[in-house]
Amino acid sequence: MPTPASHPHTTGTGGHRVDVEHGSQHVTVTIDGRVVAESTRPLLVHETGLPVRYYLPPEDVDLTLFQPTDSHTTCPFKGEAAYWTYRGPAGDEAEPRPDVVWAYPRPIEKVAEIKDHLSFYDAVAKIDVSE
Repeated sequence: MPTPASHPHTTGTGGHRVDVEHGSQHVTVTIDGRVVAESTRPLLVHETGLPVRYYLPPEDVDLTLFQPTDSHTTCPFKGEAAYWTYRGPAGDEAEPRPDVVWAYPRPIEKVAEIKDHLSFYDAVAKIDVSE
């Protein structure tokens, strides 16, 4: 049984849960073969009905490859998400990947620790995780 300090933070209503867990996995994110993020400090977000999502500290993401968009969505369990489009390095002819990464600049209090951490859609980004 986990100790209170190691138990993921949980929030949820009506059977829906969101658990946030500090991880030490090595997470590498690539888009079109280019490493765009690498971290050993992910937050693992377990949410009812969804695969685990890895939220990475912004310092571990090469934000020079991304451009903020005007897209926003609202999750009743996490708050309002902001999005970025992959643009690739300056001068590169990379295909833009709209809204491939998101973060919660002002998450709800129950999941406050995900603030500004970035997560990637695995339909576009390749997310490799190793222990």
